[in-house]
Amino acid sequence: MLKKRVIPTLLVKDIGLVKGVGFDSWRRVGTVLPAVKVYNRRQVDELIILDISATKNNKSPDVEEIKTYAQDCTVPLTVGGGIRDIDTIKKILRSGADKISLNSICYENPNFIQQAAEIFGTQCIVVSIDVRKSENGRYYCYSHSGKKPQELCPVEWAREAENLGAGEILLTSIELDGTMKGYDLDLISRVSGAVKIPVIASGGAKDYEDFRRAIQDSGAQAVSAASMYHFTEQTPLEAKTYLSQCGVPVRKI
Repeated sequence: MLKKRVIPTLLVKDIGLVKGVGFDSWRRVGTVLPAVKVYNRRQVDELIILDISATKNNKSPDVEEIKTYAQDCTVPLTVGGGIRDIDTIKKILRSGADKISLNSICYENPNFIQQAAEIFGTQCIVVSIDVRKSENGRYYCYSHSGKKPQELCPVEWAREAENLGAGEILLTSIELDGTMKGYDLDLISRVSGAVKIPVIASGGAKDYEDFRRAIQDSGAQAVSAASMYHFTEQTPLEAKTYLSQCGVPVRKI
């Protein structure tokens, strides 16, 4: 049985880490390198680092910065934000990242997923799907850090991304992001049930029980969080201990 993963997410804006609510990330919460070193000691399974201002500012990823914190990261590292071409992916992976996260470029050019997967392997390609629920109760995908609506159902888009070569889906509820009100379990269930590749639940986790519910009740293969680590005393190591006690297979504690 595949082990379930606990993955902190670090959001980079300009020169530091930020966190907010509903993709309005304004509160400074530190810098990248110290956070990476802390998480190394807390036995996380992986790390995700996303530059949330790169696409908006039409900025390419800072490869030298990625190289700096990749050198101190002892777990698999996913990097995203501002990736628009194959050469950038190549530079990021050569800088020490293990995977790349794609979002906005995929809506503009879905075949970019296939192109990247054929060159670097599906195991390197994480497609990030940011989702908002409309007033009529239907889910829709959004790009450009949750600012640009796409007339796409996340379930259908996840299936297409998988068919094009995505190795994982990073699924985030925009409304619940940063609220610590719990995951959107219905959304996670729908997408997890529609694809065979792992789904990483993101957006809204407040405690370890939310992790358990996302995995055992909704089918997520991994759980991502940010606010609950920044603003509470909860830790990834304690999360894995709790999950293990609930019968969830996790990597060595």
